[in-house]
Amino acid sequence: MGVLGRVAWAWLVLLLLIQQLAGASHVVYDDLDEIEAAAAAAADGVPPSIVNSQLRTGYHFQPPKNWINDPNAPMYYKGWYHLFYQYNPKGAVWGNIVWAHSVSRDLVNWVALKPAIEPSIKADKYGCWSGSATMMADGTPVIMYTGVNRPDVNYQVQNVAFPRNTSDPLLREWVKPGHNPVIVPEGGINATEFRDPTTAWRGADGQWRLLVGSLAERSRGAAYVYRSRNFRTWIRVRRPLHSAPTGMWECPDFYPVMMDGRREGLDTSATIDVFGHGHHGDASNQKIKYVLKNSLDLRRYDYYTVGTYDQKAERYLPDNPAGDDHHLRYDYGNFYASKTFYDPAKRRRILWGWANESDTAADDVAKGWAGIQAIPRKVWLDPSGKQLLQWPIEEIERLRGKKPVILTDRVLKPGEHIEVSGLQTAQADVEVSFEVASMEAAERLDPAMAYDAQRLCSLRGADEKGGVGPFGLWVLASARLEEKTAVFFRVFRAPAAGGGGKPVVLMCTDPTKSSRNPNLYQPTFAGFVDTDVTNGKISLRSLIDRSVVESFGAGGKACILSRVYPSLAIGKNAHLYVFNNGKAEIRVTKLTAWEMKKPLLMN
Repeated sequence: MGVLGRVAWAWLVLLLLIQQLAGASHVVYDDLDEIEAAAAAAADGVPPSIVNSQLRTGYHFQPPKNWINDPNAPMYYKGWYHLFYQYNPKGAVWGNIVWAHSVSRDLVNWVALKPAIEPSIKADKYGCWSGSATMMADGTPVIMYTGVNRPDVNYQVQNVAFPRNTSDPLLREWVKPGHNPVIVPEGGINATEFRDPTTAWRGADGQWRLLVGSLAERSRGAAYVYRSRNFRTWIRVRRPLHSAPTGMWECPDFYPVMMDGRREGLDTSATIDVFGHGHHGDASNQKIKYVLKNSLDLRRYDYYTVGTYDQKAERYLPDNPAGDDHHLRYDYGNFYASKTFYDPAKRRRILWGWANESDTAADDVAKGWAGIQAIPRKVWLDPSGKQLLQWPIEEIERLRGKKPVILTDRVLKPGEHIEVSGLQTAQADVEVSFEVASMEAAERLDPAMAYDAQRLCSLRGADEKGGVGPFGLWVLASARLEEKTAVFFRVFRAPAAGGGGKPVVLMCTDPTKSSRNPNLYQPTFAGFVDTDVTNGKISLRSLIDRSVVESFGAGGKACILSRVYPSLAIGKNAHLYVFNNGKAEIRVTKLTAWEMKKPLLMN
């Protein structure tokens, strides 16, 4: 950061300290009486770790207290990154939602501003729900968001808001014009399942388009297309852009990605012709694909497909029609309601996602906070064209300590584990490369499990000895391993007769022994990794942050975020190990672990 950047930060920090000295008290509201009573009654019995300040994340985004959920309208404007998010200013459970607003120079250090959007007009009197930001042709940002305008039913409409002063790089004030709502649920649309408008894109005909998530007949999730020339008058396209029998589609997202293997992102308004060649700016002369992502209300995970977009027909066609069965996910763990944006400063697409707690509501009230945002991830299309790759933004590496601990060329025999010592690992970044000596011991994959990674992981957890694996990391572990969260791989022979085909790689997070505290949700999370391990090599990166473990397998081909709340492995009592519970020897070709510093998160 240059001198001007440091001066801007210092000025902003001082200004906001003065502005925010007031208004820090916790307010209990009527609809939380039962939860508050339960928290008070259990005060002596609540496990210390649940309310232990050392379990608040250190470098993941979260406000100092209260409830947060969906990231909204992330954008880059006049040198500043903006993140809006669903926030309850009055408590640690969902309710009284406003759009909180924080700004950053680097996506790591954040300063909170006052809420940007609150219920204030008829069209959002009973709720200001999720939405997105779009950059107009002249560079002016505009926000589209869902409002609830009736008290008797959950009647959802779409509203627009503009910055009051476009010369303010912090965008501190937003204006809602009098013609709101601009989109209403007409034409047979279910008004109670109609929300979360996407970033708009501009077609070759000059019209803007966006999607609104909904639930169509026969439990089909749907993304409806709306067109406009002025962000005031919107007309719905008769058929959805796409639909599938999956239940309600929340928080849809739709954006182009390059097909040539480069990691650069594309502006949302990049379009393609019938030959798949791009137009507009970054997409010039580049073949591109489209990603359609939806958050499934029934399953509470984010699924996506890669495909083509026919602008004339306003239809999206997945490359793999079976993808509508939703085998591809951004993250196979606790990750939901995600939103991407194009960062013109570094020509990349960035993904934000929300991770809820895994304790009880009464525990959250006792803690005074609930919910975090995952580390922002850069996303791009894998050279195979079959899936996305994801990786933590490069800026997060600035939080690494100067002296990492490094292990090289260490062999793990069956049943062995090695502690990674010499650093504090409750808040760490770990990169490790493994090499399997031989695939001969790999177990044959049960065909019944070939599409159910999570069930496979739950049956064959980290302590279930196997052939090739399980091998990986024990993180947030206690000294005697009474507590441990395992992040690991297990390699199987293909389920075909005779084991033909390339080996099948399972990546899993197993938190079933992560804590001795009761009343915690501790599911195993897993996904299959589409990677070639015939050479025996595979990599893993885990971001460990007190009560969250965020892991990236095979260079970002599979990602798993898990919330854990150890009762012993807290702070200096947290340990880190590499382990092998398989029959085949595993070589740790290189492991590098850094302590992670705490960024500025000023609220």
